Amino acid sequence: MSSLRAKIQDVFNEPACEQNRGKDAKARKEGCSKPLTPGATAGGCAFDGAKIVLQPITDVAHLIHAPLACEGNSWDNRGAASSGPTLWRTSFTTDLTELDVVMGQGERKLFKAIREIKEAYGPPAIFVYPTCVTALIGDDIEAVCKRAAEKFGLPVVPVNAPGFVGSKNLGNKLAGEALLDHVIGTVEPDDAGPYDINILGEFNLSGEFWLVKPLLDRLGIRVRACIPGDARYFDIACAHRARAAMMVCSTALINLARKMEQRWDIPFFEGSFYGITDTSEALRQLSQLLVKKGADPEILGRTEALIAEEEAIAWKKLAAYRPRLEGKRVLLNTGGVKSWSVVHALMEIGIEIVGTSVKKSTVEDKERIKHILKDDNHMFEQMAPRELYTMLSEHKADIMLSGGRTQFIALKAKTPWLDINQERQHPYAGYDGMVELVRQIDLAIHNPIWCQVREPAPWDCQPAVREQLPRTKSETATLHVVQEFAGTTADDFGEC
Repeated sequence: MSSLRAKIQDVFNEPACEQNRGKDAKARKEGCSKPLTPGATAGGCAFDGAKIVLQPITDVAHLIHAPLACEGNSWDNRGAASSGPTLWRTSFTTDLTELDVVMGQGERKLFKAIREIKEAYGPPAIFVYPTCVTALIGDDIEAVCKRAAEKFGLPVVPVNAPGFVGSKNLGNKLAGEALLDHVIGTVEPDDAGPYDINILGEFNLSGEFWLVKPLLDRLGIRVRACIPGDARYFDIACAHRARAAMMVCSTALINLARKMEQRWDIPFFEGSFYGITDTSEALRQLSQLLVKKGADPEILGRTEALIAEEEAIAWKKLAAYRPRLEGKRVLLNTGGVKSWSVVHALMEIGIEIVGTSVKKSTVEDKERIKHILKDDNHMFEQMAPRELYTMLSEHKADIMLSGGRTQFIALKAKTPWLDINQERQHPYAGYDGMVELVRQIDLAIHNPIWCQVREPAPWDCQPAVREQLPRTKSETATLHVVQEFAGTTADDFGEC
């Protein structure tokens, strides 16, 4: 537990964070993550954050050392996609019971579970995640993992991020520390080259990185490791031999990028593959970093030629949507890199941004938004559901882009909504992804259902008086029966 405490303190004191550098020594020790309220999820715990970062490593077995309820539906946990192995989506848990806790059987049960996974699946590595229960009872996860690795001849990686230590974002960073301590640098590749790069903080949601990788392939740039999207264990183990790196989501793995630069001299920059301009700029910066690390300068010319070709194609496709979407108002309720990169992408085709959430954004992200929007009046740290509903019901936005948690607020306000977070079904990265994003926005806004749901309900309209129709014999007989029962006349009932 003392090593975990030291690791957390090290993650809190992040030199690469501009906000952290501006604090005094005392404030820096207090850290950046807000403590969790007991009994509240606060957007996810540290265990959840660590699992999110590491689970997309597709050929690894992820073992949760905890009671059964700590493991969720791993098959549909996030929208990350794999081009091959599906082992990462299989749930493995030690399923501790009250008796195991009382009798101190946790460590023995963990060792047995590791052996069973090794024999049944033969993965290249096993990641072990303790949670609140196993951390509080004092199970020595690192000792068990070390012994199991020696016994079974495969890497067994302890991911020491129990939920009670902090927020989901802290868990993201602790997952990066686990990779640094136990994975990266453990294998030497025999094919390292001057055009190898790492992509950090890219989750390959809905397979969107597959829209970007062909661009890099055309430039002769090889992705040594994409961490964690569609990753393989040995690719990550060899990641220390890359020549440059791009950070996609700095809030998740900034510590990983900084320490890889310190240890192995891998320079990095923060960029985005959302939007035409940002995608082009990311390709330029990657090429420039590679040239600085010794690559042939001719790659710069090839990069500009590729950018010119792809931008021309993308703008031609987007031309059909501009008249339909220009001037439309969008409310973004997301965070991180999407809080500024998607803003820039949408403004490129004439869409107006009426607001964007910055709850999970870094100081650098917020500065980018100010620069793009020219002010900070459209930035909000957090908007309560009632405020979101009021804004949408008053038609201050034509569509809301957010995650699944707030979709029903938009639907209740009879406003189009599009999922832009991890559960989305369509890839939005790269040039083709930008076209797809605009197409989905156009489909959502111009869906004819919105004209129908905004009309008054039939029961809210004054019914028209129907013309008196002659009654049949059966209707007349029925009215006479009612007459006798209620002491009324047929005329009291009016028209049918």
